[in-house]
Amino acid sequence: MGAATTRLQIVEAADRLFYERGFEATSFADIAAVVGLSRGNFYYHFKTKDEILDAVIAHRLSKTKAMLDAWEAGAKAPSERIRRFIHMLIMNQTKIMAFGCPVGTLCNELAKLDHTAKDEAIKLFTLFRVWLSRQFRDLGHDTDADGLAMHVLMRSQGVAALATAFRDDAFVRREVEDMCQWLAAQQPDRFTHIETGFHS
Repeated sequence: MGAATTRLQIVEAADRLFYERGFEATSFADIAAVVGLSRGNFYYHFKTKDEILDAVIAHRLSKTKAMLDAWEAGAKAPSERIRRFIHMLIMNQTKIMAFGCPVGTLCNELAKLDHTAKDEAIKLFTLFRVWLSRQFRDLGHDTDADGLAMHVLMRSQGVAALATAFRDDAFVRREVEDMCQWLAAQQPDRFTHIETGFHS
């Protein structure tokens, strides 16, 4: 197994454990056990947990950007691209109900710890904010695109938080449908024919 492959396995294992257990509660030994590495081999790739955190955030940023680029290429209508963002709540609802939003939980934990990486983690939200703003501008919202983008982010985070608290998948689906109906109301008349329901 090459060094690059091993490093990626460490980052992916850490990413999952940081999400499911939290950054502070996850140890080097936890990550090494998942990957199946000895302590010596582990330290060859990462000397500190903060180095792993930096790599995890960079990995998430890269994956998120690739996902948003794929949505951009796969849907001509900006309304459909926004809907794909909203539908992440349903696509990931099992994990969200168990562990919360992966971006929100990481940002909140690092903020509470006053960790030096907190500003880097916020770039994940910024990536979504800028992307959503661009979609709303493409819908014709030149002056309020950022406000609408922040509204979608705020609503999604609220749904994720309550989904984690109540473990109610019907609630998630109702909220997603309501968000899609809200989105339809933000569209110019030429877009109002687009379906506003949600997919299972």
